[in-house]
Amino acid sequence: MKYYSLNNYLRDRFGDKVYKISLNAGFTCPNRDGKIDTRGCIFCSKGGSGDFAESALLSIDEQIELGKKKVESKIRSGKYIAYFQAFTNTYAPVESLREKFMQAIVRDEIVALSIATRPDCLGDDIITLLDELNRIKPIFVELGLQTIHEKTAEYIRRGYTLDTYDDAVKRLKAIGINVVVHIILGLPNESKNDMLESVKYVCESGIDGIKLQLLHILKGTDIADEYFSGKVKMLELDEYIDIVASCVDIIPENIVIHRLTGDGAKKDLIAPLWSADKKNVLNKINKALK
Repeated sequence: MKYYSLNNYLRDRFGDKVYKISLNAGFTCPNRDGKIDTRGCIFCSKGGSGDFAESALLSIDEQIELGKKKVESKIRSGKYIAYFQAFTNTYAPVESLREKFMQAIVRDEIVALSIATRPDCLGDDIITLLDELNRIKPIFVELGLQTIHEKTAEYIRRGYTLDTYDDAVKRLKAIGINVVVHIILGLPNESKNDMLESVKYVCESGIDGIKLQLLHILKGTDIADEYFSGKVKMLELDEYIDIVASCVDIIPENIVIHRLTGDGAKKDLIAPLWSADKKNVLNKINKALK
């Protein structure tokens, strides 16, 4: 079963292996600062899904240098993507965003920016800024949709409706932005068919890439309480592999698959424990896809 992997896409686009450096620009989220809620999404970690990013106490330049040192033995091309990962990276005054993004984009070794955000945090001024940046170097915008099903969206406290996502994709594509969408597999009360419906929908919405993320339970999250009370059932490894294979089967070959699974910080992982061995999980997924 063929699919267009992120590694192959980056080699095709930039002519060599490219590594993403996870950054924390010190932003927050409307689901945390009280604009929508103060609790965050039910599954979101204290690091705002940026648990592998550098410290926000460091400058963007310092974070990039640390990120480069971590992978210097693995990468020879000297090409990197600055990945603004933690929290919502378009949720700040536009001048603050411009300052942070420009620190990264002007560096010669940075070939692109990847910006993780929410569809409801893309005002006209932000779109204008992204257009400006995209004329300097390629910009990838990663949208955390997770599911198309409104009942599940309410349960996970996503805080916006599907039409907000649809509008965001249209506006981003109108300025030539590469759009990547996150889908979580294994959300409570969703069937395999529900998950496939989410994947099919986003693939037909005009996106360029997709991330398939396994639901995992981390310490300090509200979903951890739900899990311990028996309200949340986790996928077994064989179930997850079957679902991923079915997802890949319906993803068009022109859409880049940025991720086939995901892992939380091991020190915070509660379940499923099998997800901690990411290499084993990926090997089994790739074997199933062959």
